[in-house]
Amino acid sequence: MERQEIVEGLVDILKTIRSIDPEKLHDITEETDFIADLNTPSTEMINIAAKAEQKFDVEFEDDDIDELGSKVKDVVDLIVRTKAKA
Repeated sequence: MERQEIVEGLVDILKTIRSIDPEKLHDITEETDFIADLNTPSTEMINIAAKAEQKFDVEFEDDDIDELGSKVKDVVDLIVRTKAKA
């Protein structure tokens, strides 16, 4: 799975989060910061991680989620790493 496909999948997930302004989802890159750029509540990051697990058919380790950064690339990297372990 290509990184851009993962980013697009994450945008689909973000469209379901009411606290995120849909207008901000048009220019998402791997450098986009969930908290600084999208004003995502930090508590919502767990929900995003859970939805990413479902969408991409992966299961993250609790430690990985605890250490997750706030940029899109951090989630993409985690998905890629987790898929590589499977």
